[in-house]
Order: sequence, then C-alpha cells, then structure tokens
Amino acid sequence: MDLSGVLFFPVTPFTAEGALAEGVLAEHVERGVAHGPGAVFAACGTGEFSALSQAEHALVTRVAVAATAGRAPVFSGAGGPLGAALAQARAAREAGADGLLLMPPYLAQGSKAGFLAYVTAVAAELPVIVYQRGSVVLDPADVVELARVPGVVGLKDGLGDIDRFQRTVLAVRREIGTGFTFFNGLPTAELTMPAYRGLGVSLYSSAVFAFAPEIALAYYAGDERLLTEFYAPLVELRSKAPGYAVALVKAGLRLRGLDAGPVRAPLTDLTPEHEAELDALLKHGLSLVQA
Repeated sequence: MDLSGVLFFPVTPFTAEGALAEGVLAEHVERGVAHGPGAVFAACGTGEFSALSQAEHALVTRVAVAATAGRAPVFSGAGGPLGAALAQARAAREAGADGLLLMPPYLAQGSKAGFLAYVTAVAAELPVIVYQRGSVVLDPADVVELARVPGVVGLKDGLGDIDRFQRTVLAVRREIGTGFTFFNGLPTAELTMPAYRGLGVSLYSSAVFAFAPEIALAYYAGDERLLTEFYAPLVELRSKAPGYAVALVKAGLRLRGLDAGPVRAPLTDLTPEHEAELDALLKHGLSLVQA
C-alpha cells in the first residue's frame, strides 16, 4: 500500500457524561482531512482504542469514513482477543475502511507461529499494518514471513530499536521488495524522525497533526526549528504523567477551539498547570510557523 505524507490519528471525542460525541468526531476528522494527510487512522491508540466498546469502535470507523469522503485512505484499529479483532475487522470492512492497524493481542503471549496465525486470520478481512510494540517484538525474519501473508501490507514501529528496525527494513526490501510499508509509530514521532530517515523510512504518525496540523506540516516540509523549540519541550511535557500522549492531543484540540471532552480511565487529563504549559508551547509553535 502506497502511503505518503503525514499520517493523521484522530482522537475519539466524548461528552462530559462519557458518551461518544459523533458530531465532534466528524468535525475533527473533516478539519484534519482538509490539511491533506497521507491517511486517517481512526479508533487507534490516539483514539483510545482500548477504551472503546465494540459498538463504539464500529461507530467511530463509520463516522471517520464518512467524514473523510474518499479524500484519504482510512484505517481502523483492531486487536486484542482474536474474536474481538475479527469483529472489529468485519465492522471496519462494512463501514468502508481501507485497512486495519493491528494492535498486539493483549496479555496472551503465544509462539511466533501463533502470532502469524493471528495476523493471517485478521488480514483475511482487510489489509493489515502490524503494530510492533509491547508484547509484539519481531525479528527481521518474522517480518519477512508476515510480509508474505496475503493482506499484510506494512509495519508500524513502536519500539524504537534502531538496530533491529534497520535489519528488518533491509531484510524485507531484499526478500520482498519496496512495496511493503514501514513507518515510525513512536509517541511524538517527529522527535525521532532524523534517525528513521537515516534508515530510509520517511513515513510517520503525527499526534501533533491532530491538533496543530500547521505545525506538523511545517516540520514535515523541513522547518528544523520546530524540533528544538516545539517538539522537544512537548516530549518533556508528555513525559510528566503516563497517558499524556493522548491527553495532550485532547487538550490541544480544546485550546484550538474544538472540545473533544475528557480521556477515559485509566488515562487522566492534563492538570491545569500542564495545560497552561501546553497553551504557551502551542502559541510559540504557531508563531514560528506563521512567521
């Protein structure tokens, strides 16, 4: 699958009472798509995949597909127990999604053959990008084997092991060719993109695109000032509490005029002090881009 540009991972908006806010989600996706992302990844990590019911997951995917209106490929999250992953995959296919980002099968730790069978079953429903993180740590030979499975089209790296990832990229390109997609999926991926570009991987997911596409696109176009003056401080702020990778995005959206509501437990929202820090940093980043 040929993806290019910045990858957009929308949040899942909730009301103050905790219900899914469909209208806000549609507006959020429409705003992002207007800036021309390479693809939309709905109900994934930034979209609080692990906190959604099956019905909510299906609804998020339907809303994202409708709001995107064919202007970019739409991927939906899937994962966890095999039965749940298959149900999510089928709902995504029925909604018109183009593919899946396949999360790890949480808690269950099987053999390599078992993981291959898990991926193969889900990839029979829709094209799959495998997310390498947590319990899913793949050797180069493992990824080559996965790349030979019909429907497995890419790998999102959430480990950051540069040596392993370089060997993986080289092995897949040698054995399979250049059609297999690799991208950097670390939190605030822009900070580590200089290293990934050195491996020949230019594609990455951008949480910042979800609330400040102007900044994300300026960095993508080569504004290196943003690396030290915006992204590095943002990572420092993100590191102040577990789960802030998602909470920062929702707070950023609120500061930009779109209230996506709170995060769901076990995540927690930013403290007022941390939100004030984000506000100042966001204003600085936008001033750099506008200047």
